[in-house]
Amino acid sequence: MRASRLVSALLLLQTRGRMTARQLADELDVSVRTIYRDMDALSAAGIPLYADAGHDGGYQLLDGYRTRLTGLTTDEAEALFLSGLPGAAADLGLGAVLATAQLKLMAALPEELRDRAGQLQQRFHLDTSGWYADPEPTPHLAAVVQATWNQLRVRVKYRRWAAPHEVTRVVEPYGVVLKAGRWYLVGGSSGSVRTYRVSQILRVQPLAERFPRPPGFDLGRHWDSYLEEFDARRYVGEATVRMTTSVFDRLTHLLEPDLARAARERAQPDTAGWIRTVIPIESTDHTAGLLLRLGAEAEVLAPDSLRQRLATTAAALAELYGRPAPPA
Repeated sequence: MRASRLVSALLLLQTRGRMTARQLADELDVSVRTIYRDMDALSAAGIPLYADAGHDGGYQLLDGYRTRLTGLTTDEAEALFLSGLPGAAADLGLGAVLATAQLKLMAALPEELRDRAGQLQQRFHLDTSGWYADPEPTPHLAAVVQATWNQLRVRVKYRRWAAPHEVTRVVEPYGVVLKAGRWYLVGGSSGSVRTYRVSQILRVQPLAERFPRPPGFDLGRHWDSYLEEFDARRYVGEATVRMTTSVFDRLTHLLEPDLARAARERAQPDTAGWIRTVIPIESTDHTAGLLLRLGAEAEVLAPDSLRQRLATTAAALAELYGRPAPPA
């Protein structure tokens, strides 16, 4: 651990120039006293390092010195693929490895390219988490990832929405996917490829059984196909809706993206100056909950079951709010 930290400290000084002990300590997540000891160790090892005292002082390498300790380890090379996803790297236990890999990469670049890379890091940031949602706890993500890397079967206890709600299955993990801040496991089980939400995995037991990956399996292509099939399964019909132009213009903020997109594609003005359109629907209850967001500026024309569901809800709301509020 200390050897890795010494290399990281050396690369930091090489890429950034003069740094104070406090700056080094903050970067390496250690105490200032530890940095003092590390700097003494580097000097004792023959590294041309000198320190300036005073307010503007700090540690610095002799001009022109460059270490050749920039070869990437296997873990660091793999972590570079997550360099735009610091949160994902941390979830996978690769946060520290990623930081070291980036330092090595920066140290290997010419100065002008190093400056350019630093500017890019300060100007572009990718956040994969969704709005208005707390991150999901995924205590078994590390075990799932480890089994995926090593191609080991796992026995998982999984909580699902259908009965029976808790099931146990042996899974061959093919890969993990981060979608809108949520982790999913894609794996083979019972002769088919299935998707498991990692936060719903209750227990993971790695098995001492390696498995062969399916020939030609491509995780990205499979995931795209899965999303298309998922949308096709969840929509069971269509609803005809009329709405004011004001609500229509705000659909992207009021409805799910695919519903708003479908509404725009099939929109037509009616004789009253409203917009008439058609959207795909899931269950009556689910769609009614979504359309209630549109308030009285939208009217469902069909199907009758959805129209009646909204009428019943509106009547209940009118009765509830038509009487005085109970005393506090």
